[in-house]
Amino acid sequence: MAIDEDKLMGYVHQAVGDFGSLLSAALVTIGDKLGLFSALAGAGPLTPAELADRTGTTERYVREWSSGLAAAGYVDYDGDGRYLLNPEQTVALTDEESAAYVVGGFQAMLAATRIVPQAIEAFRTGRGIGWHEHHADLFQGTERFFRPGYAANLVQSWIPALEGVDAKLRAGATVADVGCGYGASTIIMAKAYPASIFRGFDYHEGSIDAARKAAAEAGVGNRVSFEVASAKDYPGTDYDLVCHFDCLHDMGDPVGAAAYTRRSLAADGTWLLVEPFAQDDVSDNLNPIGRVFYSASTLICTPASLSQEVGAALGAQAGESRLRDVAGAAGFSVFRRATETPFNLVLEGKP
Repeated sequence: MAIDEDKLMGYVHQAVGDFGSLLSAALVTIGDKLGLFSALAGAGPLTPAELADRTGTTERYVREWSSGLAAAGYVDYDGDGRYLLNPEQTVALTDEESAAYVVGGFQAMLAATRIVPQAIEAFRTGRGIGWHEHHADLFQGTERFFRPGYAANLVQSWIPALEGVDAKLRAGATVADVGCGYGASTIIMAKAYPASIFRGFDYHEGSIDAARKAAAEAGVGNRVSFEVASAKDYPGTDYDLVCHFDCLHDMGDPVGAAAYTRRSLAADGTWLLVEPFAQDDVSDNLNPIGRVFYSASTLICTPASLSQEVGAALGAQAGESRLRDVAGAAGFSVFRRATETPFNLVLEGKP
């Protein structure tokens, strides 16, 4: 078989770039946890010794770290032994309220790779790997990764795209946020709609503990509660709105979860389903966003589903057609795409 040497070397160069991407994720996570980015933000050019002094770290490590991230384009080098963050880097690496904040994504994706030994065995046996089996950085990083997007879109465009829901929430409604994780989505809604009551549910006890603390810190603890419960046994009925944010595809029995949601809704209630953006055909998802979602799904989402009953394993790139099949099998009479972003499908269901 003839080998195209240029094509082969193209793969080699691509692989070298991916080596750097993986290592950059580690360096970004280190910089975040040690406060290196925060110390650089707005400080102007600093030598590694100055940055180490400000952060209580060691100059030699900081020097190598700075050069590595300068080579990756996440830190600027002034050509005279000093490093700095430009305004755009500052936002991306330090502003947790910006939709452009990327550190949580690095933290989550790096944490996902820690499961590789278990994943190798799972490939051989078909067993699942539960969300709770991952490193704690995945839980925190996922919240930090998704929260900016929710803050930018949830109240501003997603809820207004649902039929009559914004008005209900302003007047006073009852909302269930299923698979709430650290409660970012729940708290964002609670702050925007002070007349409504919000209940967050997640099977992961550690996430529920974190959500309770976050609600108290946000000053919404009097209208928000968090409980350990699964998607098929959470308490309450006659909800005006039930939400699933980026979690239905992780569930072993998405049809069962959707059917339970339908039963828990009021007669005129609404199901808000937010899922990773995907086209129905795999070939249409072979792009940088699909690369992230398929890869994350291999290490996180598909194993999570396979660890539960039924094990439907929809995957993070299920696409609207498969999600519509889930809604139909669960008995929803109305199911439509309400809106979308480059990263999310925002779907509305009615009993």
